[in-house]
Amino acid sequence: MQKSICIAFLGNALHDSRIVNLTNSLIEDNCSVKVISFDWFISNQSYFDQTYSIYKLEKKNSLLFYLKYALILINQLLRTKADIYFAEDFYTLPFVTIIAKLKRAKVYYNSRELYAFIGGLRNRPFLQSVVKAIEKLFITRVDIVLTTGEMDSHFLENFYGIKNTLVIRNIPLLRFPDSVIDFREKYNLPDNSFILLYQGVLLEGRGIPLVLKAMQSLPNTVLIILGDGEQKKNFQKISEQLNLVNRVFFAGTIKQNELVNYTAGADLGLTLIENISVSYYHALPNKLFEYIMAGLPVLSSDLPQMKRIVETYKVGEAISIKDEINIVKSIQHFIDNPDQLKRYKENCFSGAKELNWQEEYKKVSRQLLELD
Repeated sequence: MQKSICIAFLGNALHDSRIVNLTNSLIEDNCSVKVISFDWFISNQSYFDQTYSIYKLEKKNSLLFYLKYALILINQLLRTKADIYFAEDFYTLPFVTIIAKLKRAKVYYNSRELYAFIGGLRNRPFLQSVVKAIEKLFITRVDIVLTTGEMDSHFLENFYGIKNTLVIRNIPLLRFPDSVIDFREKYNLPDNSFILLYQGVLLEGRGIPLVLKAMQSLPNTVLIILGDGEQKKNFQKISEQLNLVNRVFFAGTIKQNELVNYTAGADLGLTLIENISVSYYHALPNKLFEYIMAGLPVLSSDLPQMKRIVETYKVGEAISIKDEINIVKSIQHFIDNPDQLKRYKENCFSGAKELNWQEEYKKVSRQLLELD
């Protein structure tokens, strides 16, 4: 019997690899899937097809933004009949849980990060307490809590007293590069340029200002940034202040099916997440696995979950990033040791045969689709 699935997400689902991969896998498992999502940053208009509904929102006024979002989401959830409802983030959790329970359907919460402990809340205690209260109210009522790593599962189990967590790491499809982007040609760079890459959302705490400062001591380095976000203008301003405009390139958001070829065009991938919150301390970002899939050696901060992957699969280095000095030393070491860089690259391709979405989904598919 075909199962029907409804996925709700406050973001553009087509630019979220976790949702795209999950959706495709569920369809391959003979499920009918409807995705309700929202965009206020990337697209200029709403988009609809057989599976995806992406509603364009304007974020000029926060109150109107959230009111319109809530009205659309509630309306679409009420009109959608499903066996399982996925709340793909904290922002959809209350609406999805209430309506799924009214319909006597199963509800899964994708706690893709520790929302009550994200970096943006660390100096906002009242708002943080509100998020904790809301999450506690609803997380205890869902059937499965999905997390991106074991540390997140253990934290949520202890903090909220739950036992129904299931780890699905943010891992890309097994898809090796087949048409690598030549950044040196694209940006008219010298042949001896050493290309650093950051890909992902541009937010505070991702180590980008530290990298920009480090680049002042590394004259042959170039930084390519794939992605957008609320800190983009700030990072552009910093690069201007440090006279790095000709060495820092903001390439924007890349389509998921093209991303691996862009990633493979760099020399070193950066996941220098700062320890500014519990959520960041537990970080195991998809960009780490995307670098590995593309055969791109990694320089990561030494936060525990990232460090374990980097050292287990021998795909790069995990370092302390209290200041830019360690970053300078580490990048220079990569530049000075091309043979080691080559070994890391080979290890990436070996690791990718295990660290891919197809293998990850196999581990959890039966539990996800059990209805009894």
